[in-house]
Amino acid sequence: MKIAYLAYWFFKARFLARQAPLQTVLFINNKCNLACRHCNIYARSSSITKTYQTVGEELLYSYRLGARFVDFEGGEPLIWRDGSYDLNSLIELAKKIGFYSTTVTTNAQLPFDGCQADSIWVSLDGNRESHDLIRGQGSFDKLTENIANCGHHRLSVNMVVNTLNYHSLTETIEFATDNAHICSISINFHTPFPGTEDLFLDFETRNQVIDEVIYLKKQGRPIMNSVSGLKYMKDLNFEKRCWVTNFIMPDGRRLAQCQGLEAGVCQRCGFCMAGEMRSVFQFKPDTIFAGLKLRG
Repeated sequence: MKIAYLAYWFFKARFLARQAPLQTVLFINNKCNLACRHCNIYARSSSITKTYQTVGEELLYSYRLGARFVDFEGGEPLIWRDGSYDLNSLIELAKKIGFYSTTVTTNAQLPFDGCQADSIWVSLDGNRESHDLIRGQGSFDKLTENIANCGHHRLSVNMVVNTLNYHSLTETIEFATDNAHICSISINFHTPFPGTEDLFLDFETRNQVIDEVIYLKKQGRPIMNSVSGLKYMKDLNFEKRCWVTNFIMPDGRRLAQCQGLEAGVCQRCGFCMAGEMRSVFQFKPDTIFAGLKLRG
């Protein structure tokens, strides 16, 4: 059923030009237990925690649009509560509605061994020195401890490359490769939302990083990005299809595509999914394979 839906969705999008989302990124709160250097999106002066009912309405909205995959994000989604409801309650609700799979993106500062999501993405911003510089002293060790104890069979890490951590790229990829609890690593680049421009990596350095990632992938490292998708991220000179994912923000705003559009930063985008989607629509076999593996 899932493969049939994916084929049907792709046919409508590619040949009938229908712009319907396939994935939803749903922010369930803006509360967090870290204060990261790159984060300016979530208010720290006032906190938002959505109710179970609100999240349910937002899930139904996205499902009716066509989305069949949902990523729960925050803030830090693991701290979400509404009375007796916890994050697993939202995961169960999404499955009941009909979503094929659920994902949780976490900073891994809290134990998540009981998380029932189909896949878990942990934000890993470099080696210990780089990660702690960006996310706070001791956060790397806490992350590695909780990864080791989680026992989840589909746990991956995501590194957002910026001016503070690009030099630790290879070490970070090797860490993910050697860690028996980590399935794969994805690479993204810092997108310079207002107030974080100093973390933006210039394109010459970005291209060098991309070449290194491609080299390591060809050497057999478990890098989720496809070679074709990475190459598109070198100059961003391609048609963006960011409508493949719809976003529902902590304040309830419903965006048809990435918030980078309203921030005016698309030409300096670091979200490598943009390159992946370009490759899918260009029928690049390595990207299609990577996508099926991700959603398998």
